[in-house]
Amino acid sequence: MTEIRKATQEDMPAIAEFQIKMAMETEGLALLPETVEDGVKAVFDKPGRGQYWVATSDSKVIASLLVTYEWSDWRNAEVWWLQSVYVEPQFRRMGIFSKMYGYVKAEAERYGATGLRLYVEANNVAAQKTYEAAGMKSGHYLLYEWLKQG
Repeated sequence: MTEIRKATQEDMPAIAEFQIKMAMETEGLALLPETVEDGVKAVFDKPGRGQYWVATSDSKVIASLLVTYEWSDWRNAEVWWLQSVYVEPQFRRMGIFSKMYGYVKAEAERYGATGLRLYVEANNVAAQKTYEAAGMKSGHYLLYEWLKQG
């Protein structure tokens, strides 16, 4: 039985491990474990940065995602961004993300958020199909960014 819940500090090691795996799997990036661990902890230390959610099976964390918040003056409401989405490979194609998405969407609506957004690697077709199957649509915006290297 899969359960969805807000993450606790006890989930930090699994969440950090998932992020390291995802970076390698999707972009071939080897992240520094200490940096990722500190980054995950920083969300728990300052909840305004976001909130992690996890899926568990038999009390084991099998998936996680991070929600961060964007203020939309156009809508006078928050938009919740889904980030750092990861499902353990042996649990993929089993509806885990869809269940997490439905749960987080209901929470967003309960808190008065006006929508959910995420970005996905342009070549990650499997993830794109998963998000579409959950009811999300590709937006009409392109993402531009500046990121410090290293």
